[in-house]
Amino acid sequence: MATCDTCGNEYDKTFTITRNGQSAVFDSFECAITALAPVCTHCSCRIVGHGVEARGDFFCCAHCAHEAGFPALVDHV
Repeated sequence: MATCDTCGNEYDKTFTITRNGQSAVFDSFECAITALAPVCTHCSCRIVGHGVEARGDFFCCAHCAHEAGFPALVDHV
């Protein structure tokens, strides 16, 4: 059994994600998202979908980007 790097749970169905040469073990997608997904600059939610980016800031949607002063950004469709 392996241990989740996010929550410490020991579980027989963990999985490993490798990104930029760094590997981490997770027991659920929730823990993987908590550890790996970027956070919206405006509303602080985890960005699980495409999101949008402006000047190095990440947003969960065009609405949040507009609220932060980037009116030209649109959602990916």
